Amino acid sequence: MTDERRQGQVQDTAEVIDLTKPSRSPHPRVPAPRDFDSAFVVLYPRCLGLAIRLLGSRQAAEDVAAETMARALLRWDRLDPDRVTGWVLRVTANQSIDLLRKKGRTLESGVVSLEESTTLRLALADALQRLPKRQREAIALRYLSDLSEADTARALRISTGSVKTHVHRGLATLREHLGDETLEAVRVG
Repeated sequence: MTDERRQGQVQDTAEVIDLTKPSRSPHPRVPAPRDFDSAFVVLYPRCLGLAIRLLGSRQAAEDVAAETMARALLRWDRLDPDRVTGWVLRVTANQSIDLLRKKGRTLESGVVSLEESTTLRLALADALQRLPKRQREAIALRYLSDLSEADTARALRISTGSVKTHVHRGLATLREHLGDETLEAVRVG
């Protein structure tokens, strides 16, 4: 088979993505693969990254990401393929916040570190816990998981306008409690 025919076949079966245009999200919307093993390769690193940002402890984040993927495996046949990524990231965010709440916001990571970044993460986690559930989920998916407004809306099963409202109100509350400088330091809002 010639190279031209191979390229023609690939273009016929693959979606063409224009890489010259900037994406609104660093994670362009790529549907999760249909089989769990392929999806795991895509979803686990995103779960781990979100959990690390929320918890500040790689060890705890690995536990949360593994638990999330185990839950996804148990429900794999029932999950909507178009919403798998949002579901997995929402479960990761909820488990991370629950772990912080359960551990009294002090996670042991081998060595106790009082660095400023850890203090900021704990302050953010505490402030996020105080938000209403929908606002917390919308902010976690939008800013900590880097989902677009549309992807966040699909994950939460609400309209894009509702996502904007929840994020706006949640960020306003976070600014009241933490201040603009703290939110910028942890790259939220």
